[in-house]
Amino acid sequence: MLDYDKEAGAYDATRGGEARAEAAADAVLGLIPDRPGRLLDLACGTGIVTRRLAAARPALQVTGADRAQGMARLAAARLPGSVLLADSRRLPFPDATFDAVTTVWLLHLIADTAEVRAVVAECARVLRPGGVYVTTVDKAAAHDVGSDIDAILAARPRRPAPDAAAVVTAHAADSGLSPAGQTAFLGHGQGRTPRSTIADLRRGWFTVIRPGDPRAEEFAGRLAALPDQDRRRPDPRFGVRAFGKPAHG
Repeated sequence: MLDYDKEAGAYDATRGGEARAEAAADAVLGLIPDRPGRLLDLACGTGIVTRRLAAARPALQVTGADRAQGMARLAAARLPGSVLLADSRRLPFPDATFDAVTTVWLLHLIADTAEVRAVVAECARVLRPGGVYVTTVDKAAAHDVGSDIDAILAARPRRPAPDAAAVVTAHAADSGLSPAGQTAFLGHGQGRTPRSTIADLRRGWFTVIRPGDPRAEEFAGRLAALPDQDRRRPDPRFGVRAFGKPAHG
């Protein structure tokens, strides 16, 4: 996993910037009822999406939380007084605190199934009855857009996806949450190039092949032979799911 304290300064510029943040925020807001209340944006990162959630819904009291100090520091500059450090597996809030909880690009980072279940359970715990939990799903799969890059990488070994929609739906059900809608948004600026994919492959970012493994170099060689080494292939479309907590009675 990346060191998000070190990554914080360059994170937005390398992840689609404001265009992707706007698309993500719009998708999330489309799944959250437009009424007064409290919203927790868990793993808020630099706050680039959190700020948009707060601006779009002034009747919502928005709180951002992140485990990485570097990320939380940047988010706090965007939302003064509304960001705190927190571990997503053990949230520092009482039961039934929030009307909505969001996790944008969190669950795919958690390799351990029990930890994913614990995070979803914590999100459900701090939701009020009638509240909604909204999360991104299937992040890795979204990058398979049918390009020539994907054709080469099709045979690579893959990790089980901790944020697979079916897996997240099962965890949500275990915590008493029911499906409440879904959507998707464009990952602006996230289309792969052959050259960037080679670099990511050698870092071991999206495969179980470790850096230095001969198989990585085999894939890298085939990617290097593709035309237009710096032309981005189509941007991914990221899935978003909503889960509701039953109201009393």
